[in-house]
Amino acid sequence: MCNNLDMNLAERDIQSIWHPYTQMKTAALPIPIVRGEGALLFDENGNEYIDAISSWWVNVHGHSHPYIAEKVYEQFKTLEHVIFAGFTHPKAVELAERLLKKLPENQNRVFFSDNGSTAVEVALKMALQYWHNKGEKRINILAIDGAYHGDTFGAMAVSGRSAFTAAFDDLLFDVIHLPFPEKNGETTIQHLKSQISSRFNQDKSQISCFIFEPLVQGAAGMRMYSPEVLQEMISICRENNIITIADEVMTGFGRTGKFFATDYISENPDIFCLSKGLTGGTMAFGITSCSSKIYDTFFSDDKMKTFFHGHSFTANPVACAASCASLDLFEEQETWENISRIEQSHCEFAEKIRRNDLVEDICQQGTILAIELKTGEETSYFNSIRDNAYDFFIKRGVLLRPLGNVIYVLPPYCITEVQLAKVYEVIEEFLGS
Repeated sequence: MCNNLDMNLAERDIQSIWHPYTQMKTAALPIPIVRGEGALLFDENGNEYIDAISSWWVNVHGHSHPYIAEKVYEQFKTLEHVIFAGFTHPKAVELAERLLKKLPENQNRVFFSDNGSTAVEVALKMALQYWHNKGEKRINILAIDGAYHGDTFGAMAVSGRSAFTAAFDDLLFDVIHLPFPEKNGETTIQHLKSQISSRFNQDKSQISCFIFEPLVQGAAGMRMYSPEVLQEMISICRENNIITIADEVMTGFGRTGKFFATDYISENPDIFCLSKGLTGGTMAFGITSCSSKIYDTFFSDDKMKTFFHGHSFTANPVACAASCASLDLFEEQETWENISRIEQSHCEFAEKIRRNDLVEDICQQGTILAIELKTGEETSYFNSIRDNAYDFFIKRGVLLRPLGNVIYVLPPYCITEVQLAKVYEVIEEFLGS
């Protein structure tokens, strides 16, 4: 057997690692990244790649940001972790206080976890136990068709049924899926009203909650819908005493042009799920916030009304410090100027290629640009164009990871105009190839 040290990093990787969303038998060798700076990633051979998708939508301020690194280092030297049952620490309190000032005024408490899927699991358990604590049996859940809320079991259940969930479909609880809000969303609204009216027993609704990705469905192909439709759906749920859960894991922290996607509407959801950009993209972390309406049903002398949920690394001080540092950067005018600059550049590029014969549709919301290509095949995550497009972009030094036949651009806010122009240039080159 050869010495592993005689192999390069990619060869050593495939001897011991199983990568996500990857068919390991047919996949190409992974690209060994050894350094990141701003919007750039550098491999072991010195090649650079523009990270035009923020490394799965998490990196908002750029790689290896010196300010976040400094604050993380300071925290490491002070306190790396402490059990969060019966204890607290300064950064957890600071982060909770600061986030509650950013969230809608109805949000009253934050619960810490460790990623987007667990933030969703916490939200679902909160909503279901809310009714249990009130002595009402409400177990029906509303979601939107095509949704993606994570890969743990509860998160899979409220996501759209697909190849990702096929092996587990018999084990997932039933969910009422509303049609995606196309155009004016009238079909979705009518379907929502119909589902609510049909699920009453002894004059009590059987529906516990409605979970949604506000304005943009990410993994479904960056499908976008209007704030007006979302506003009406939440309003209808509120009228029928149905808890609303905003999954802002991807859309939060400036992605849609505002701090949260739900800032575009006046109806306030009852529960929020946050992750990805929470730490500036530096490490795993999750938060679920809720209104006092939810929290108060758990606040009791009855120990059986306790929220029995937790994680070993709940409210990890280092992750809290990274999150606070990221919030500091959001206080700087330059961050929001960059968001506006990217938004404007996306708009201009969208208009430039809108009439291209290969473009089926193009949509944009804040820093998110999505281009659906005509391929002669059904729009799907498994559309054959995906691999060809990915390889084309990588060879030209741009990291774009198409969702089937949907090419999307979702860069760190620090990306320069020159770098963004190169991203647009390779997309145009691909369309003409």
